Amino acid sequence: MDKQSKSCTYIGGQAVLEGVMMRGKTAMATAVRDDTGTIQIEAERINPPEKLPKFFRLPFVRGVVNLVNSMAFGVKILLRSADVYGGEEEEEPTKFETWLAEKLKIDVMSVITTLSLVLGVAMSVGLFVFLPYLLSSLVADWLSLDDEGILFNLLEGLVRVAIFVGYIVLTSLMKDIRRTYMYHGAEHKTITCFELGKPLTVENVRGCSRVHDRCGTTFLFLVMVIAIVVFSISNSLLAPILNIQNSTLEFVVRFVIKLLLLPFVAGISYEILKLLAKTQSAWVFPLKAPGLALQRLTTREPDDDMIECAIAAFERVLKMDADPTVAESSFAVGGTLSDVKKHIDKLFERAKIEGDDCQWILSLNLGIPLSDLAQERLVTAPEARKIYKMVNERLTGRPLWYIVGDTSFCGYTVKLDERVLIPRPETEVLVENAVKGIRAKDKVLDLCTGSGAIAVAVGKMCEDKDITVTASDISEDALALAEQNAAENGVTVNFIHSDLFEKIEGTFDVILSNPPYIASGEIDGLQREVKDFEPRLALDGGADGLSFYRRIASAFKAHLNPEGFMLLELGMGQANEVQKLFEAEGATTQILKDLANIDRILKVTL
Repeated sequence: MDKQSKSCTYIGGQAVLEGVMMRGKTAMATAVRDDTGTIQIEAERINPPEKLPKFFRLPFVRGVVNLVNSMAFGVKILLRSADVYGGEEEEEPTKFETWLAEKLKIDVMSVITTLSLVLGVAMSVGLFVFLPYLLSSLVADWLSLDDEGILFNLLEGLVRVAIFVGYIVLTSLMKDIRRTYMYHGAEHKTITCFELGKPLTVENVRGCSRVHDRCGTTFLFLVMVIAIVVFSISNSLLAPILNIQNSTLEFVVRFVIKLLLLPFVAGISYEILKLLAKTQSAWVFPLKAPGLALQRLTTREPDDDMIECAIAAFERVLKMDADPTVAESSFAVGGTLSDVKKHIDKLFERAKIEGDDCQWILSLNLGIPLSDLAQERLVTAPEARKIYKMVNERLTGRPLWYIVGDTSFCGYTVKLDERVLIPRPETEVLVENAVKGIRAKDKVLDLCTGSGAIAVAVGKMCEDKDITVTASDISEDALALAEQNAAENGVTVNFIHSDLFEKIEGTFDVILSNPPYIASGEIDGLQREVKDFEPRLALDGGADGLSFYRRIASAFKAHLNPEGFMLLELGMGQANEVQKLFEAEGATTQILKDLANIDRILKVTL
């Protein structure tokens, strides 16, 4: 045991197949090393303890609640880690699985999880409650012991401990379980390292103890000890009542009573474990010693790769508990397309991400049209890794088309990143109206070009009209990307670094612009995808959102030919105000609607 003084963290953990789960107050993270050697992390938000009903937070009751939650989460996480650890071994769903999903709407994985939990509880009860009681009863009959006294319950407790130790020793002979015990050691060492105030490095963690005061092994030992006391007291109190002549019936009744008392035993054990974990006093060490000794069996010295997994899980939980904006993430697990889609939909729903993004991610990574996503097929592990790489990045809030790196605008591919706004469908309506009015040899100006989407689309769609296209922007970074888009689409555009008309010379037949039009005070209230990732410079339209329209209105007449026209994209609800600005300059205006029948474009002529 570490002799250094240490504080106690609230974070606890569990070893899983080829990985470690760590659980904090508001988040849980599981790090598993997959068949490629990569550490995958699945992290999710959980309800903090203070959000539980007050009754479930009461002393003794909270221990039972914690035990049930730990078992449920434990089974779920073990199955998830097995999916990652299984690598390429996914199989096609059986006809029965497909029938359950389609006809009865039953999630096969949920059924397996529930059955595993039930079977796990049944096995635990049979192995550590029923079997010790049965063997002790047989020995008691042979030795003529009173099955109501302390000696019988002490015998039962010793038998239970012996079975428990034998179970651990036997399972440790299995390669996968032995490695799980090593991951258990990595979990303990990592938590201890943090509690000692040391940086979480592999070297520091390796030097820490692999036993810990709050381990589930110690909890189970306390349960076995407390059960001796509780069962002895219950036998004494119930002896006059349970004077049953039929020995078989008496055996069954007493066994059922033991089962009913188990939650009470667990509640007491949990409170004792918490008290013991709060002190390093030598006076209480004898009470800890047996549990710590048993941990020498349920833990093994981990290798450095295992320690890296434990550190990764711990640090993710620590980060998520400290910052509620840190995103969830998922394992890259294959399977049927419908199951993969269902899992991603749940993740996106919790993160309040549009469902269409799931469809696009699957379509792009599987190379199939959106219309074919309803057809069942198997998603392989390599495909899943590509899909979930994109999913996990999308969960951070980063817009899908920044992740993809390009989008389709008016049928042309436009590269994108955080230097520019993502073109919206309504801007395509502006381009379509512009193309209708552009004549041969016209000179076109695109103000606030951003990605160059408007300039590129107009240039491509009017190739046969021999037009000249000029585009400007105040952002040099945006212009660099716009130049790349023009080059890759084979369009000649004259790019100018200019704040609106500041460095623009000459006149044009057509002026197009999608200027910033969001009021400054409204930007922080926008979707996180917009306010946190898209450039504020391209969003901020001043105090009322109309600053750029005012500046354009005051200067456009010097640059628009008399027979020409100007099209401006508008923010929702801005049409009338912007119209007044240009009519005050003597212009003729017309408001055009987008596909949603919203006043979206202002056409200006002299």
